[in-house]
Amino acid sequence: MAGRWTSLRARCSGGMKLPRPRPTRASPPTISASSRIACGGWDIWTTEVCSMTLRILAIAPTAFYNDYGCHVRIRGQLLGLQARGHVVRLATYPAGRDVAGLDIRRAPWVGVRELAVGSSRIKLLLDATLGPAALTQALRFRPHIIHAYLHEGALIGWALARWLGAPLTFDYQGSLTAEMIAHHFLHPRSPWRGPLERLEHWLDRRPRAILASTEHARAALTAHGVPPARIHLLPDAVNPDAFHPQPPDPTLQARLGLDPAVPTLVYLGLLAPYQGVDLLLQALDRVTRPWQALIMGFPHEDRYRALARALGIGPRVRFTGAIPYGEAPRYLALGDLALAPKLATSEGSGKLLPYMSMALPIVATDTLAHRQYLGTWGLYAATEPDALARTLADALARLDHLQPVGEALRARVLTRYTWDHTARQMERIFRAVL
Repeated sequence: MAGRWTSLRARCSGGMKLPRPRPTRASPPTISASSRIACGGWDIWTTEVCSMTLRILAIAPTAFYNDYGCHVRIRGQLLGLQARGHVVRLATYPAGRDVAGLDIRRAPWVGVRELAVGSSRIKLLLDATLGPAALTQALRFRPHIIHAYLHEGALIGWALARWLGAPLTFDYQGSLTAEMIAHHFLHPRSPWRGPLERLEHWLDRRPRAILASTEHARAALTAHGVPPARIHLLPDAVNPDAFHPQPPDPTLQARLGLDPAVPTLVYLGLLAPYQGVDLLLQALDRVTRPWQALIMGFPHEDRYRALARALGIGPRVRFTGAIPYGEAPRYLALGDLALAPKLATSEGSGKLLPYMSMALPIVATDTLAHRQYLGTWGLYAATEPDALARTLADALARLDHLQPVGEALRARVLTRYTWDHTARQMERIFRAVL
């Protein structure tokens, strides 16, 4: 028997180590004759790893979909898996927009129509409704894999996985406690910090596989006691067919009040201190060369407009608010230089990928996540205003020589960071935990 299992692992996992099959509470899914033949006729549940089609129940405790990094990652992963022939169902909050082609099942309404980005007490109520909704979908859908996003999703997914006997995987997008502190939901010296961190670290150790977006995240998970063999590096990705170099749209340029003769700096993402937006505006105030900035994103647009006015750079900065993700390439095409001033080190930085795919040179704060994506092609600055201002000024002075940098960044996307790359890697991981 041991020899046959070893043979199955070698044939179906592409060399990845698979665990031995364990008894589960759920009844085995139906295995097609073709999969039995492909696996040598060994008629047990584990032969399903040889089938091309998996049923994947994703759990995302967030107001999916909105146009920002976490949701872009979820959407790209799930649509990528569907494109490879797998059947995906997503259980999520009642708020948010539907995505064409994605099977979304929402928890019932509890009087919440708007939901702010980040931590909030309302989410506790929404999580309480999402759990039963996800259980209902799991019983109907009978997934092979339960795939969780965010720690609240990991908690719900762990309970379902225990009940159903299906393996749990977890897309780790950073520390829950660190996010609460960054969003001022939790004080750094709160008595709740210790218990929350212990719960977070306990949850980190529950899944059979954890997908980490950065090397920093992988190191943090290892420090939390997660066995290194369970941690898989899965960077963010982008669709290079949608985000590709293109000439600026003069009509859009005029509508936004941008001068085509002045270099345009572009930022696309959430507007918050931990994203480095305060740092960015303070640095721009120190740049003496000609520039204009197009800052696209939400929330807190009014706050940052006021800050720009107070710094005396208000007329040179355009705040668009939220823009549809599908429109982002047209807006980014107006830029000569992209900006990535993020301060948080426990999360990825998915905004880099659209910049890279558009072949834009990028000024970025010097973080491990940024270096992971940009390599030697990033224009790095320390996380303080004077240093960032110097890097911006230097980049503006040699814009005419930065085209090869942008081209090299797009080449990195095409060879490493597409959603097809992501889906193939997830497929291998999912098969390995079955």
